[in-house]
Amino acid sequence: MTSGDAIATVDNARKWRSLTVIAASQVAAMALWFSASAVVPALMREYDLSAFSQSLFTSSVQIGFVAGSFASALLSLPDRFDPRRIFMLCALFGSIVNAAILLAGPASALTPVLRFLTGAAMAGVYPVGMKLAGTWARRDMGLVVGLLVGALTLGSASPHLFNALGGVDWRFTILAASISAGVAGVAINFAELGPNLGRAARLRPGAVLAAWRNVPMRLANLGYLGHMWELYAMWAWVGVFMQASFLAAQPGETSIVAAKYATFATIGIGALGCVAGGLVADRIGRTTLTMLAMGVSGLCACLIGFLFGAPPTLVVIVCLVWGVAVVADSAQFSASIAELAPPELVGTMLTLQTSLGFILTLATIHLIPYSIEWLGWTFGFAPLAIGPFLGIWAMAALRARPEAARLAGGNR
Repeated sequence: MTSGDAIATVDNARKWRSLTVIAASQVAAMALWFSASAVVPALMREYDLSAFSQSLFTSSVQIGFVAGSFASALLSLPDRFDPRRIFMLCALFGSIVNAAILLAGPASALTPVLRFLTGAAMAGVYPVGMKLAGTWARRDMGLVVGLLVGALTLGSASPHLFNALGGVDWRFTILAASISAGVAGVAINFAELGPNLGRAARLRPGAVLAAWRNVPMRLANLGYLGHMWELYAMWAWVGVFMQASFLAAQPGETSIVAAKYATFATIGIGALGCVAGGLVADRIGRTTLTMLAMGVSGLCACLIGFLFGAPPTLVVIVCLVWGVAVVADSAQFSASIAELAPPELVGTMLTLQTSLGFILTLATIHLIPYSIEWLGWTFGFAPLAIGPFLGIWAMAALRARPEAARLAGGNR
């Protein structure tokens, strides 16, 4: 073995050791977010919470994330300071405010504020973790970011498994999530920074406008927004659809439990889609993979309603395909921004992208119940296809630009 080979072997070992720490820390910290979905059914059984309070327990986290992301992007925090320290401070802060719910109580007026602060803390975890991972990418940006998003997808699915197994005690879940985030805040310091870390940026609040002024980044962000139009609304309502469909095909408690397991499988299988999507995108092209995934997921959104009341096996098969396609491209929009943005602004651009995407999800999650009421289950999910099809247009436009050669090592 030559000295160059030895150095490469050592660097590769450092890379995957650091990526393992980053991925594990990110999932452990994001337990603060996942726990919200897991405990709502238990809270409904124990407390007389209004429908608004139930939804606020989850949506306040999302609103906090959007606010925190905007503030972080305006101040360029991920690019001005060591991202590990930002991750650590935010994970520890999130751990503290989440644990405070045990003192305040779920019915307290203070609890939505604590959940908002938890979401704001996550703005220093999710996009910052992607930036940390991106510093280690060498012609495998899609796979690197895909691994992180895949792990988070599996975490997002876990509450549905808990509920299928009989639910969880909300106090234990809140405490466990807080401890998990605290451990993540400490563990992230064992990750090393990769060679792709850009020089520290100075404070430039106007830098966020580059996301619009830079045409390739604007197109990548529009593609991401098309993707996000569908993703979280699908995750939020596909379980309701499957439960209603299974009961229509075969009434009984067995169908309800089966639908919960099927929901976990539908969302959880997206983790495989993220990893596979990263591998494929690094080889055949970032825009190619995203357009293919959005095409499949958009078609599933249009077709799934026609299977309402069909044999559950058939419904599950189509939902599994949808579950893979709907998130297979997710990491690739982030990877595109990491490759297109100036190195000193990667963290800011990733934070802004996720913030814009989550703002959109607040609208589409609430759109679906009205769509179902007006159109029925047959066409209830069809409006979600608008996003993927517009996203395909944006990524096709990006593919035609010369800057697209910077994606995936020249694989457009």
